Amino acid sequence: MQSKAIFLPALAMAALTCAVWLRMFYVRIGQMRRDRIHPQAVATSAQAVAKLTESKAADNFRNLFELPVLFYFALTVAAFNGFDDAATLALAWLFVALRIAHSAIQCGYNKVMHRFYAYAAGGLALWALWARIGVGLLTQ
Repeated sequence: MQSKAIFLPALAMAALTCAVWLRMFYVRIGQMRRDRIHPQAVATSAQAVAKLTESKAADNFRNLFELPVLFYFALTVAAFNGFDDAATLALAWLFVALRIAHSAIQCGYNKVMHRFYAYAAGGLALWALWARIGVGLLTQ
């Protein structure tokens, strides 16, 4: 492993996930206080869906454990195989930037097509990252 720089995009993703988690916590507690929802009334996901109407942050939080899982693993594979070059870092940071855009849209004004474009572009960046790593592994 040449540099720890490959893990900085992972740190940024963890910070994004923490920020969305804090937003979700703030929104949920606020709604529960405002609407006088007892915590036991939302003990299951079905109950929460029925009572908690402000779900944008929670939806985004769940989404941050889908494609980003492959991202974290890609960075680990890249780091331990010496694929931490400028192109790999650029793809990693591109993915992070697009995930930030996706989260900002979903937690904010939530226009579906804008969110979709950010999501799709982020997915393409991730698959390009994996293709780069795959080629490196196969030709090493």
